[in-house]
Amino acid sequence: MSLAASSPNQLTASEMLAMLADDRISARDLVAACLERIEARDGDVRAWLAVNPQALAEAERLDALPRQRRGRLHGLPIAVKDVFDTHDMPTTYNSPLYGGFQPAADAAAVDLLRAEGAIVLGKTDTTEFAAAGQDARTGNPHDLTRTSGGSSAGSAAAVADFHVPLALATQTGGSTIRPASFCGVYAFKPSFGRVSREGMKLYAVSFDTVGWYGRSVADLALLASVFGLDEPLLLAGSQDALKIAVTTGPFHDRLEDASLEALATAAGRLREAGHQVHSLDLPADFDALDRHHRVILHREGQAAFRNLARRHGTLLHDDFHHRVDNRDRTTLTDLREAYDGMALARIAFDEIATNYDVVIAPSAAGVAPVGRKPGDPVFNASWTLLGVPCLNVPIDLEASGDQPLPIGVTLIAPRFADSHLLAHASRIAEVLNAKAPGIKNVRECRGSRP
Repeated sequence: MSLAASSPNQLTASEMLAMLADDRISARDLVAACLERIEARDGDVRAWLAVNPQALAEAERLDALPRQRRGRLHGLPIAVKDVFDTHDMPTTYNSPLYGGFQPAADAAAVDLLRAEGAIVLGKTDTTEFAAAGQDARTGNPHDLTRTSGGSSAGSAAAVADFHVPLALATQTGGSTIRPASFCGVYAFKPSFGRVSREGMKLYAVSFDTVGWYGRSVADLALLASVFGLDEPLLLAGSQDALKIAVTTGPFHDRLEDASLEALATAAGRLREAGHQVHSLDLPADFDALDRHHRVILHREGQAAFRNLARRHGTLLHDDFHHRVDNRDRTTLTDLREAYDGMALARIAFDEIATNYDVVIAPSAAGVAPVGRKPGDPVFNASWTLLGVPCLNVPIDLEASGDQPLPIGVTLIAPRFADSHLLAHASRIAEVLNAKAPGIKNVRECRGSRP
């Protein structure tokens, strides 16, 4: 698969905006390049459930706007995970129960992006209801026999395969960060509650978070600014050497060689760059956080899907009846203990994390597995439960070994230190040499759809 270096769809969102600003490219030409890439590739990748038939017309309308009326995202094509309502395209949640469902209005996050001049290029594939049930059909652009992760499968693959520079995602366990690691792109899951979820399918109200993908930290920061995440937490920032903690978390024995190598490589490169790198052992009671996450997830999912189970019976996938019927047999005492454990752990981790500029942890157990399953969320779920901002940085391991498939590491900060994390992530990404994410080395994609 040959990629022409001059193709505008390969640029970062920041580069696209700069070209749009001084008329080196039109929004129409940019959208046309993205649509051409989708036409050429999506028969294999299958990132999209719907493509906006009015995208070119929207681009032409934006091109005609005077400069003073142009928004911060003027002319940028963006993908939207198909769990966000869109007034002009179906919102199916990748569920057979919602085929052709047409909402009356955009989700708040989508509406804000459009208000700033973004062009919604279409809706991307997802695990059913971003929860369980039917898997996305999306393949990993680096190896089509493998998964692109879940639940935000299509969004991650669309950015990795140069269909769009930015894509909306969600995370309830690891649904933004893990696909980014599998697909080799940047991703940001902000602090819990900082971005509106209005008009987004909810699964677990304690965890569901709007996230997004890009091709650089600057791209992630661009959307963070639009979503109002510029406000600092008044944490003291390092101007010179960063103080960084590296942890595997409580499930070290479930890490594969690629993730262990990614952590070791990240630590080594940061030390060589003059930063202070420390090993971090989390408190022993953090071992329970994954269980707390699952108890809350399934009990809140019980409430979220109870009406669909009653309305549709066996037409609703059995995974959702599992939640509604409480087949885990958790008690309300278990649920209360999980909520209490979550609250106490959030306070404890914030205290730990304020001793460092950034905490680094695995983004996934290893590289993308074969098939279409979303992947193991155990290396993401605890961070989601803690409500902290998380940012995946792809790390190029080719200099230290033969690693043809992508892998990333997660950068973490205390709750609401989103702007702090983004600022430090820019410096760290440069050290880790994580540049030009997407399909690397102008090589052929291997395999075919399973």
